[in-house]
Amino acid sequence: MGSHDVVVVGAGLAGLVATAELLDAGRRVLLLDAEPAASLGGQAWWSFGGLFLVGTPEQRRLGVRDSPELALADWFGSAAFADDGSDRWGRAWAEAFVHFAAGEMRAWLHARGVRWFPLVQWAERGGYLADGHGNSVPRFHITWGTGPAVLEPFVRTLLDAHADGRVEVRTRHRVTGLVTTDGRVTGVRGDVLAPDPAPRGAPSTRRAVRPFEVAAPAVVVATGGIGADHELVRAAWPASAGRLPDRMLQGVPDHVDGSGIAAARDAGAHVVHADRMWHYPEGVADPAPVWSRHGVRILPGPSALWLDADGHRLPPPLFPGFDSLGALRHVTGRGDDHSWFVLDRTVLGAELALSGSDQNPDLTGRSVPALAQRVLPGAVGPVEEFARRSPDFVSAGTPAGLAAAMNALTGADRIDGDRLARTIEARDAQVATGLGKDLQVVATAQARRYVVDRLVRVAPPHRMLDPAHGPLHAVRLQVLTRKTLGGVATDLEGRALRPDGEVLPGLWAVGEAAGFGGGGVHGHRALEGTFLGGCLFTGRTAGRALAATL
Repeated sequence: MGSHDVVVVGAGLAGLVATAELLDAGRRVLLLDAEPAASLGGQAWWSFGGLFLVGTPEQRRLGVRDSPELALADWFGSAAFADDGSDRWGRAWAEAFVHFAAGEMRAWLHARGVRWFPLVQWAERGGYLADGHGNSVPRFHITWGTGPAVLEPFVRTLLDAHADGRVEVRTRHRVTGLVTTDGRVTGVRGDVLAPDPAPRGAPSTRRAVRPFEVAAPAVVVATGGIGADHELVRAAWPASAGRLPDRMLQGVPDHVDGSGIAAARDAGAHVVHADRMWHYPEGVADPAPVWSRHGVRILPGPSALWLDADGHRLPPPLFPGFDSLGALRHVTGRGDDHSWFVLDRTVLGAELALSGSDQNPDLTGRSVPALAQRVLPGAVGPVEEFARRSPDFVSAGTPAGLAAAMNALTGADRIDGDRLARTIEARDAQVATGLGKDLQVVATAQARRYVVDRLVRVAPPHRMLDPAHGPLHAVRLQVLTRKTLGGVATDLEGRALRPDGEVLPGLWAVGEAAGFGGGGVHGHRALEGTFLGGCLFTGRTAGRALAATL
């Protein structure tokens, strides 16, 4: 079967973790990736490095009371798994992952040198009833060093093994199909691509130099999702959720095209829940793009007013940071290609953050002095600079002036200045009471009970029309493609399953290509911090199980 025990297809986080586990077990691995060596680590390198962890010392120091039972209840309330058996494996992976996140995960990573920013963030707050979507408590642990630091221990294992001759890495090898023999996957085939000096994340040529084929007893597909193929994303988007717009931004590099999922399907694997995706409605165009249609997600605090394209507030609980997918479905259900955040200078400075390692140099560079700037008045440096350079940010001294700037940006007179003024005035009147009935005002006040939100994430209550907090700002938000929640169905060892539910011998799937576990560990909605975690868990699980079977 050749000189390799396993061929791993894809050098992103899940593929690197699976490779590391196989190498630790003494297996011979061939790692293939279509991109240049500069892109080792895939899209995880660009991430904020947030991890969903449960019952940690970081939480306890902040007075957060969490438990596996509460986390699993939140997960199931968000996932809304079907009862017809179609989510059998996704549900099983969810239970296993939550117990991992509450058990071995932190110690396993800590032993490999991973550390976390001590202020645990509260992502996806939900805002529904107790058994609905959302995190009941803060669980978003930001890795000290962001995405690159999550990758570090596994890249180090790979490079050490490569230096020792225990692993072969072939970049610019694009797998286009899996080889099957008598119903078993026995290798891969594809094209060797022309050399390309493209920097990390930038589009690289797909010009083929020659074909290749490799045989091995086992193949691991770790190629990610479909987020860069917008036509495929639109075709898979459920009709019940409206229509994704013709113009979308992209939160993943161009190579995230679903090719590995398609190759697995063609080889006989069962691909499930293709209509489940996790795209973001809070995207803004990157003024210094790396890949095509490059967008960045805003990570908002709860104070900004979220308006649709006509200037109406989104219905509760679709407030910033509460239900991303619900807000996206509201936008697509209306047939719009954008929505708006309206805020003032104080809220901009305190509450707007940008997702990604490149947008957070203080955390990525592990700079304590730079990090200390976050507690000072005004926006964090990169956010302020991004707002200055981005065409999606406009400002004015009055609601009428802001409405005019918003309309000028979109080229359509959809925002009425008088109505915008009334909307802001009504919100300000609620804040001025010190109590109020407006659900967003109430939720924002509640958020400040959590010490981290009060210190660095949520602005003190104030009137937006108070000149001391001006000027007013508006941010045009566009749809940002990102995560694929469905994928190759797998059992709890990561073995690919056929449509009849039986194992497809020789094939394994991990990471986003496997729906982060079982073909859909998140069900219909995710809790954030679970994407990197899903890559870690599926890569670790499959790598260990596969090593034991060889």
